[in-house]
Amino acid sequence: MMGNLDWAVFCKDIVTGDAISGCLGSGRDISYLNWLFSAWGWTVGVSVTALLVALVMGSIIGVLRTLPDSPWLVRIGNAWVEWFRNIPLLVQIFLWYHVLPALVPAAKSLPPFILVVMALGLFTSARIAEQVRSGIQALPKGQRYAGMALGFTTPQYYRYVLLPMAYRIIIPPLTSESMNIFKNSAAAFAVSIPELTQFALQAGEETARLIEIYVAVTVLYVISALAINRIMAVIERRVRVPGFVASGTGGGH
Repeated sequence: MMGNLDWAVFCKDIVTGDAISGCLGSGRDISYLNWLFSAWGWTVGVSVTALLVALVMGSIIGVLRTLPDSPWLVRIGNAWVEWFRNIPLLVQIFLWYHVLPALVPAAKSLPPFILVVMALGLFTSARIAEQVRSGIQALPKGQRYAGMALGFTTPQYYRYVLLPMAYRIIIPPLTSESMNIFKNSAAAFAVSIPELTQFALQAGEETARLIEIYVAVTVLYVISALAINRIMAVIERRVRVPGFVASGTGGGH
């Protein structure tokens, strides 16, 4: 079966089907390999941008859920997590793409890329918020009290005392979420974002070389996931505090 594979399909023009010398076309000559790399670029762009949104919003919501003497803010944070965690990603993408522009006319001018990034980022932010909350609450209570004793305001002791240590604790689950966001970006094909999954569906149909197309796409997904895994591993080694072990005594309370 492997002998029947035709990897030369990637060197063919996407319009005429003619072979392109060197595989990489130029000008109007675009090969399936060009298209594949372009789709990979869209996948990376969607994933990285959505990850930034998820980290920012997840951190904010995670902090809200641990604020002392702020029950309403805690409820808002809890509601955020329940809302975005319990609605399937594909449904959220359709809500952003179809429902939001109908309710907010200004959203009609937003490119699909932005809408998908927001849907994917906010969906992932609920999971990151839970990890941030857990990281803060895993810290010893003494760290919060030490910040208060130094005269820090609540934002200050979160900024300078709690969050730097909490992020160190949650790097492993953050790594998993960073890898998951690359896989979840495949849902963007539902609203015609030209990422890897859409490429696989369309190119596979045009060329009838499904095995070759899907093998190439799978390899690029694996490379992306491994790259983020190695980056996070380097970050974890660089920020590790020797000898520090979270006590789990509830620094967030």
